[in-house]
Amino acid sequence: MAYRASIGGETFHFATLADLMAKATPARSGDQLAGIAAESAQQRVAAREALADLPLTTFLQQALVPYEADEVTRLIVDSHDAAAFMPVAHLTVGGLRDWLLSDAATTPVLAALAPGLTPEMVAAVSKLMRNQDLILVASRVRVVTQFRNTIGLPGTLAVRLQPNHPADSPAGIVASMLDGLMYGAGDAVIGINPAADSVSALVQLLHLLDELIARHQIPTQSCVLTHVTNTLQAIAQGAPVDLVFQSVGGTEATNRSFGVNLALLDEAHAAALALKRGPLGDNVMYFETGQGSALSANAHQGVDQQTIEARAYAVARRYRPLLVNTVVGFIGPEYLYDGKQIIRAGLEDHFCGKLLGLPMGGDICYTNHADADSDDMDNLLVLLAAAGLNFMMGVPGADDVMLNYQSTSFHDALFVRQLLGLKRAPEFEAWLQRLGLTDAQGRLLPSTARPALAGSFSPLLQGPAG
Repeated sequence: MAYRASIGGETFHFATLADLMAKATPARSGDQLAGIAAESAQQRVAAREALADLPLTTFLQQALVPYEADEVTRLIVDSHDAAAFMPVAHLTVGGLRDWLLSDAATTPVLAALAPGLTPEMVAAVSKLMRNQDLILVASRVRVVTQFRNTIGLPGTLAVRLQPNHPADSPAGIVASMLDGLMYGAGDAVIGINPAADSVSALVQLLHLLDELIARHQIPTQSCVLTHVTNTLQAIAQGAPVDLVFQSVGGTEATNRSFGVNLALLDEAHAAALALKRGPLGDNVMYFETGQGSALSANAHQGVDQQTIEARAYAVARRYRPLLVNTVVGFIGPEYLYDGKQIIRAGLEDHFCGKLLGLPMGGDICYTNHADADSDDMDNLLVLLAAAGLNFMMGVPGADDVMLNYQSTSFHDALFVRQLLGLKRAPEFEAWLQRLGLTDAQGRLLPSTARPALAGSFSPLLQGPAG
C-alpha cells in the first residue's frame, strides 16, 4: 500500500509502510548510509503528515518485516494484548501523540496500556514528537524491577558500576569496584565486560564478584557480560550467576548475527530462574541494545534503525528483565554521527522502551571518532534523568580502558542526583548509610568520616593491576 502527502504544493509518495516510517525519522547517518532516509526536510515533513493520519491498527495488519520469515515479528504479533490495546485502538498515530501528552495518560494508565502497544506503534509516535514530548511522557512511566534490591522507584536513579580491565586483572577490577563503591555507585549492578572469552575466565570473575558482594553484604547483583552460551556453561559448572546478559536486536537475522534466538534465550532465562539467587525478585536478565546494530549486520530488512531498535525491546520484554540498557553512541558515527543525533536517539530509545513496559537505562556514551564530546553527554544525562531513567553507567573517569569509549563517571552520577534530588535504590542507600559512607540524605560524607572499606579489599589489591 502506498502513502502520500502534500507540502507546499508538492506531493510526496511513499511506496511502503517501511518507506513512510524511514522518511519520517529525524535525520541520522545510519539511515542515510542505508539509503532509506528522507532526501529533504520537505519530504520528512510530508512523511510525518502522512504518518500522523495513519490508524494505529495499520501496524496490526501490515508487518514491516514479514511474519513468515522473522521470529521477532511473530513474537510481536502473537503476544499482542488486544484487550490492553482497546483504549487507544480508535486512534491514529497523531491521535496517540495527543493522547500521550494529555492528562489522561497517567502512570497507572500507561502501565496497563504497555502490553497493547507494539514496537512499531511506539516508534511511529516517537517520530512525531519533539524532545520535550519524549521526556514528558517517559517521565510518567515507572517500571520497577527487583533482584537483591529495588530499581526504578520514583525519585531514584541507579548506577551500573563498570569495573572493566583490559587484561581482566582481579586487582584492577577490584580497585575500580572499590572506587565506585566509595562514590556510592553500584546499585543497578556490578557488571564487567570481560576481555577474555573463555568460560574458565568467566567463572573466575563470577566467583570474585560473588565473594565481594557476599562478604560485604552488598544489596546489589553481579553480571559478567559474556555471550549467553558462555553463561549457560558457567551455570552448568555451578558458578554463582545472578543475571544473564545478552545483546539483542530487532530482527531474527540481527539476533542470528549475535549467535542467539528466542529458544536459546528461553533456555537461559529458565536456567537463571532455577538458581533462585534473588531474595527480593526474579528479574534475572540484563539486555543491551543500540541503534545501528541491525544495519551493521546487514539485517535491517529496509527498516529504519530507530524502528528496528524498538523491535529489539519486544525481545527483551518477553523475559521481564531487571535491566535494559540502550548503549546509545557506542556503535559509532556511521549510525549516529554527532552529539545532536546521539541525544535524540537516547531520548527515543528511553521513551519507546518505557512505553513498552521495560526498565530502561542508558549508556550515555560516544566513540572517540564521533562528532560529540562530554558536554553533549552532560546534556543527555540531565535530559534522561529528568525523563525517569532507571539507571546509568558508572565508569572510572568516564573513560573505559577496555572497551575504548567515553561514557559517564561516578562523579556524573553524584552531579545528576544532587541536581534533581534523586536517590539510589533504597536497600543500597541504607547499606551505604550503615557503613558510614553517606548521610541520611544520601550525600557522601567527607573522606575522613568514611570507614576503611579498603582494608578488606586489600588482599585482592596486591600485585600489579596490568
